[in-house]
Amino acid sequence: MVKEMSPREFATRADSEPPPVLLDVREDWELAIARLDGVVHIPMGQIPERFRELEADREIVVLCRSGARSAQVARFLEQNGYTRVWNLAGGILAWSEQLDPSLPTY
Repeated sequence: MVKEMSPREFATRADSEPPPVLLDVREDWELAIARLDGVVHIPMGQIPERFRELEADREIVVLCRSGARSAQVARFLEQNGYTRVWNLAGGILAWSEQLDPSLPTY
């Protein structure tokens, strides 16, 4: 079962050292609408060939639009030996609602 973290929980952990990696698995066109600073961007379709770019010992929080794709990617990472993986519950929509209402939704 994939663990979930709310945007507010992520914001409180973002100041830890080292901070969690925020992995954005949305497509380029989605980032053009609503982008967060400091993310690692690997579109979902590229995860199977690129997931090894992520440090396995770092905490990784996976983000998409609403939380469905990111949950699938988090599950994939767990199945491939990543143990510190979280799904960002509600995705960028929840981020906009909970942390930054100026962030466009789509």
